[in-house]
Amino acid sequence: MLILPSRRQVLGGLGAGALAVGSTGTYAFAIEPRFRLAVTSYAPMLPDWTPGLTLRIAVIADVHVCEPWMPLDRVAEIVAATNALASDLILLLGDYPGGWRVSWKRVALTDFARVVEGFRAPLGVHAILGNHDWWEDRDALGARRGPVEARRVLEARGIPVMENDAVRLVKDGRPFWVAGLADQQPFKPLRDMRSLADIPGTLAKITDDAPAILMAHEPEIFPTIPDRFALTLSGHTHGGQVRVFGHSPFVAGYHDPRYIYGHIVEGRRHLVISGGLGVSNVGVRFGVPPEIVLIELGSPPTA
Repeated sequence: MLILPSRRQVLGGLGAGALAVGSTGTYAFAIEPRFRLAVTSYAPMLPDWTPGLTLRIAVIADVHVCEPWMPLDRVAEIVAATNALASDLILLLGDYPGGWRVSWKRVALTDFARVVEGFRAPLGVHAILGNHDWWEDRDALGARRGPVEARRVLEARGIPVMENDAVRLVKDGRPFWVAGLADQQPFKPLRDMRSLADIPGTLAKITDDAPAILMAHEPEIFPTIPDRFALTLSGHTHGGQVRVFGHSPFVAGYHDPRYIYGHIVEGRRHLVISGGLGVSNVGVRFGVPPEIVLIELGSPPTA
């Protein structure tokens, strides 16, 4: 027997549905992107990692400083939370300015750099650039020459920005390398798909067999990364920015679906993609809260 709902039941159901949708929308637009902050930890077992070399690496990606989503006091909160992790090293993966589509009010990158100067780690803070560091700098984009503003302001505050470069660091007497690629799509708004990333040139800067960690803003380059890099760290995708049941419909068709979020292993190569901190294109996050990534590598030497 078919029992039809009454008018009151229909209206009640519609009201409950509207309330649920409205609550979800409020959370996605106002709560998760602006007030949530997670720490996501990974402890990958990397092949050929130096025995006894232990590292804690805090990874910061896609800050996109702007009003109202990422004001300076929010950046200061992220700096304090990162410092509280007591990591050995802090790596910044690019995309520091907010995009024009979501920025209600621009925040000066000089002010942003002043706040992130507060990052503290014994082995330093190292950075690369992302696509928005070029796209939001019209002078650099048009002239096709650097350094872009983001690089200038970070280096003025003592944070080196690596573009196809590498630095040798030592922890407890055990060396390792941190390398950074230049951005892969800096000129896309000009319909120029030329990449500035130079893997062979970056490898040439690594002069011994100590393990190497690579920063590459866009993760789609991962299939071409050689085994010489023990771990690749990327951002760019924001984890999809909207993630439902493990899927990211928001970035469907724009990114390789294999490389959206999390820890990916292909053969001997490891990739960790951060969900990032800010927003771009639309001011919403749902199911992928802003995150600081903590990478823990190695184990203490046995007695």
